[in-house]
Amino acid sequence: MSLSEHEGIIDPSVDSLLGKAESKYGLVIFGARRARQINAYYSQLQEGLFEHVGPLVDTDVNEKSLSIAMREIEEDVIESHHIEGGRFNENGQLIHDEEPVSDFFSADLFPTGIEETSEPFVEFSGEPEEQSGQQEA
Repeated sequence: MSLSEHEGIIDPSVDSLLGKAESKYGLVIFGARRARQINAYYSQLQEGLFEHVGPLVDTDVNEKSLSIAMREIEEDVIESHHIEGGRFNENGQLIHDEEPVSDFFSADLFPTGIEETSEPFVEFSGEPEEQSGQQEA
């Protein structure tokens, strides 16, 4: 797609986007948050971090992040859900109030209360078997 096909807010039209959000204000906030996420994605590429999701539609080199966000909304690639009492950071990501759930395998792999030693622990049950290459005398 070339830049001439997508001219900012003209394409997609505001009328077609209004059906994708609760209100025109919700549409503006939704598009702005997604545009911030896209900007954060581009700025983190140089640092090698991958915390944000990049554009989900084909983009041109100089296309603005808000135009990309509006096209994602129009093509139903992303959708908005109202979160009661939700807070967002400066990049538009949801801030969770509760602690993240810990890995449920960590207790199995790393049991607590066991003393670590530098000596290997090997336990044998019974007498060692004779090697098959030796003959009895």
